[in-house]
Parts: sequence; C-alpha cells; structure tokens
Amino acid sequence: MAVAFALTYTIGYKEEVETVPASGGSESPAPSAPSAVKCAPGTVYAPVSGTVIPSEQVPDETFATGVLGRGVGIQPSEGVVAAPFDGEISTVADTRHAVGISSPDGMEILIHVGVDTVAMNGDGFAALVQEGQKVKAGETLLTFDRAKIAAAQHPDVVVVLVTNSDDYENLTIHPGECKALDKVIEVK
Repeated sequence: MAVAFALTYTIGYKEEVETVPASGGSESPAPSAPSAVKCAPGTVYAPVSGTVIPSEQVPDETFATGVLGRGVGIQPSEGVVAAPFDGEISTVADTRHAVGISSPDGMEILIHVGVDTVAMNGDGFAALVQEGQKVKAGETLLTFDRAKIAAAQHPDVVVVLVTNSDDYENLTIHPGECKALDKVIEVK
C-alpha cells in the first residue's frame, strides 16, 4: 500500500494522456522506429545515452533509498527516452515526466525524468505513448527539454527503477558511460 501511494505521489495519477511537444512546436515528433534489439529476459537497456550511476547516488531520497525499487540514474546527454525492452506501457504520468513499462517476463520498470520535475506540470515534456500500448526496445516513449528542466533548477537525471526488484534474488547494474540501448541492469 505504501509503495502504491509513493508511486502515485511521485508520478501522479493519470486519467488521460495529453501529448504536448517538448520543443514548443505545434507537433510532437513521430515515435522513432525501434532498432533491431534482441531483448534478453531480465535485462534492462538504457533508455537514454549518458552516464550511469547507482540509484543510491540519485539526488533524491525517495529514489536513493530504494522505496520505489532499485536501479540506476542516467545523467542524460539528450532529451529522448526510448523503451528499455519490448513490453507494455503500464502508466504514463499526467505531467508526462514519467512512464511505467512491464516486460513479458514480469519485470516492472519506472522511468522518471528529473528530480522534482512533477512541479513543472508537464512543461517541457511530451509523451508519445499511452497506457496499454505495446512497444519495442528503442521506440521513443517520452521527450524532454533539458534547458527547461535546468531553468526550473531541477536535476535532469533519468531514473530507471525495477519497481518489483524485491522479486529478484540479484540485481546487477552496469555503471559508467552508456549509449541508448546499452545493457544497464540485469536481474536474476
């Protein structure tokens, strides 16, 4: 019950998905064509390029203490979030800064862009997917404007958590530099 409350509080309750362009233009970019990634069970691929750190080093107590699950933070080098594996979208925050995705083998992931970015009320974020939508690894899920996040004085670290990490005996992360779709988390 506490985890459900924390997730709802952190990513918000979603009644309807509204797509707003991150760049301020009149149209959202089309979802990218998924690359040919062979998804291994229990593997999470980087949704963004950047520098991977353990979730314990994310500058937010909720993420760092593992209340929502264990995983990584990625200091992004771009403002595009891709699907970290083939799966189904389980939730999209009404403020478009976070998305949940479930794998066919039952892994549940939360991808949260920035720290305290819920306060931006969706300004600078665009959701390109909807709850219940099937996606392929590499397909664009969200876009975000790093300059707007910086102007709002929030860190733009992209947090990737296995929200059901307690279901796994072992969770291994791969810290350091990564490109989108590099292996960053493995569970067993």
